[in-house]
Amino acid sequence: MGKKNKQKQKIILPPELPPEVPDDEIEVSDEDLQFVNENLDYAGFVSGLDTTSITKHVTRVADLKEDALERLYERRLQKKKLKEKEEEEKESRVEVDRVDALPVKSLDGQVYYRTLAEKKGGDGGEEEDGGGNKGIVRLTKTERRAKLKKSKKEAKKLGKQVENTEQVEATPQAAVLAEVKEDITAEATFETKKRKLAELGIALLADPESNIKSLKEMLQFCHDDDDAIIKLGLLSLLAVFKDIIPGYRIRLPTEKELEMKVSKEVKKMRFYESTLLSVYKSYLQKLVLLEKKSKFQHVAVRCICTLLEAVPHFNFRESLLAAVVKNIGSQDDVIRKLSCSAIKSIFVNEGKHGGAATVEAVELIADHVKAHNCQLHPDAVEVFISLSFHEDLRKPEEPDKESKVKYKKNRKRKNVEEPSQLQESDRKRSKKELMAKMREEVTADYKSAVFTPDVKEQRKMQSDMLSAVFETYFRILKHVMQSTAASSQANGTLVAGESGAHPLLAPCLNGLGKFTHFIDLDYIGDLMNYLKKLAAGGSSSDNSSEKCAKGLTVSERLQCCIVAFKVMRSNLDALNVDLQGFFVQLYNLILEYRPGRDQGEVLVEALKIMLFEDRQHDMQKAAAFVKRLATFSLCFGSAESMAALVTLKQLLQKNVKCRNLLENDAGGGSVSGSIAKYQPYATDPNLSGALASVLWELNLLCKHYQPAISTIASSISTMSTSHNQVYLASTSPQQAFRELSLEQESFNPKTDLRKSNNKRKRGSGPSRLASIEESVNSTGSLDEDELRKKLYDHFSLLRDFKESEKLRTELDRTTSALQLYEEYKQQKKKPARRGIKIGGKGV
Repeated sequence: MGKKNKQKQKIILPPELPPEVPDDEIEVSDEDLQFVNENLDYAGFVSGLDTTSITKHVTRVADLKEDALERLYERRLQKKKLKEKEEEEKESRVEVDRVDALPVKSLDGQVYYRTLAEKKGGDGGEEEDGGGNKGIVRLTKTERRAKLKKSKKEAKKLGKQVENTEQVEATPQAAVLAEVKEDITAEATFETKKRKLAELGIALLADPESNIKSLKEMLQFCHDDDDAIIKLGLLSLLAVFKDIIPGYRIRLPTEKELEMKVSKEVKKMRFYESTLLSVYKSYLQKLVLLEKKSKFQHVAVRCICTLLEAVPHFNFRESLLAAVVKNIGSQDDVIRKLSCSAIKSIFVNEGKHGGAATVEAVELIADHVKAHNCQLHPDAVEVFISLSFHEDLRKPEEPDKESKVKYKKNRKRKNVEEPSQLQESDRKRSKKELMAKMREEVTADYKSAVFTPDVKEQRKMQSDMLSAVFETYFRILKHVMQSTAASSQANGTLVAGESGAHPLLAPCLNGLGKFTHFIDLDYIGDLMNYLKKLAAGGSSSDNSSEKCAKGLTVSERLQCCIVAFKVMRSNLDALNVDLQGFFVQLYNLILEYRPGRDQGEVLVEALKIMLFEDRQHDMQKAAAFVKRLATFSLCFGSAESMAALVTLKQLLQKNVKCRNLLENDAGGGSVSGSIAKYQPYATDPNLSGALASVLWELNLLCKHYQPAISTIASSISTMSTSHNQVYLASTSPQQAFRELSLEQESFNPKTDLRKSNNKRKRGSGPSRLASIEESVNSTGSLDEDELRKKLYDHFSLLRDFKESEKLRTELDRTTSALQLYEEYKQQKKKPARRGIKIGGKGV
């Protein structure tokens, strides 16, 4: 019992005294001071209190000795010290933000965050006195928070300083290594993407129906950050679409059709077609967007043109055509050529789309020319030359004989039928109508399945194409007339031969010359009036037409004459138009022609159509053209001269009376006509009086350096004036021009070297030049200095010979002059002497 009482008995220490605070730190409010000063009597007992006795009374413990009490107080102090140390450590620790730090999981499974401890020295919270007594200063919560904020800011500053020092301390080798690592990773990713694209494409080409979802994955590569990957994705999808697109136009099922129950195969096919169509649509939209960017423009245009060439029958053909037609007049040569080739392939390969795409393309080009006010590249209209029209479709449809016979039989039966039988026929009509509907449906399905096109549809499409084409051509001609008239009124006069003002006129005239037999007769009169004004015929008295022609080139004006003659030949029976103005224009344009500026092919074609192939001309007009062509042959190159001489020979063969120009009478030709004197500067060939002249140009052309021209000139000059001879033209002017222009590139005129005199030395004259040629031919190569020296010696000798010949001729001339002068003196002296004698006799 005694042990239990000892264990139960506990020592309870008195509470701790409040900490001693110095007087300086005690803050007393003004209200408290005022209250104490007012009530000094009440507060007087405080100053007389015995604090020592009070502390003794408070700190004493009943039934406890002083030694045991001291021990207890020492233990209490040790506990206080431990608590203070822990608080200081907690205060000194800076907790890192949990967002910036990573958690750590202990073995017990608890998650905690690491903290960074900072030791503080100097300004501690404990102050030790020399006597061993310790005073503890406790901080408030606000002060602790302020200290924590400061410690966090300092820690952040230290972290930034460490990063900056690491960046400064980084060597250039580390930067280079980082760049190399980036390049290696970029190449690796590029290769992986390439492999992925190849795998997807191969899988789609192998089995498109089961791998149709891979199209969407391939389309994602077109949205990549790398430009090279985007280009590869576009080209890969192009190859896949060219292979897997079916040969028919996809029609998505309607809502009613989707509600119907179908087999698995039908569902699979519907899914395949819908996926293919949706990805194809998004692919085209991506191409249209990338076309606006310069770095992807060529690739996008190439993909669009290739798709239009490969699958013109498939869906979204209208968007492809619009994108291609927009680029046929582009300033970029690559884009323009790709677009024009795509349009030409559609015009040529109508079997792929049945002609519908051709009609759409022609109408879009017509609208494009109208929108740009005829200011486009010539290739935009030149593509119409690739069109092909069927002449059989122009003929009206002939009703079938069987239908006529059936109609007649039915008519007879109706007339013979009795009124009693009419009721029975009414009953049968319903059955007949049903049968007719069934037949119409069957025929429609048959037409859709059969590849042979319908004649009515073909005729309608061809008429639509022709109307659009000729509408474009007439619009261009009208625009040229208006623009030239406006510019002539503004500037007064135009400079002849301005190129580039009417870029679409030349292809327009070419197209009119090709499709002239398809023009309706109602529009041919207007067309001839336009061509007359553009060619500036001398018969027209309107000054605006002359000003209009001055703004065109010689080739364009000649092309107008050619088109007019083609129109007349194709519609010879229906038209009666005077072509004298076009002959006058050709007569004047022959001398305005310049080889480097104008096109020789156009001039030769005009000579062929208007003079070579035309019927017999008037004698005065034919003689004027013969004389003008002979003059032309002396002024220009060998190819043009050859074409002109071939035409001249043909005119002399057709017009026998014009052969009188070959006579060399003093008064000119034997048949002078109404005009007795030749006027070379006359603008009208009928008023030139060419029959009064002589073809003296042939004598010079016989000595031409080109053997072909000299031979044909000599053959023309030896033509007889007899009417019995018949000549057949062997070559046309175009063939002669083409052959001689090709030969002229590799033609070297032969130089007839004079025979060396026996008196000359061996090393002089042509013999030395022959030795040089032999040495070059034998060795195959010669030193330039040696060659230059030999040539210098050769030509110096030739120069000496020429100078000596000149000196000899001058010497002979002076000696002859001196002899004549001596003779003159002698003859003059004799009459003078006679006069003196006579005078002497007179004197």
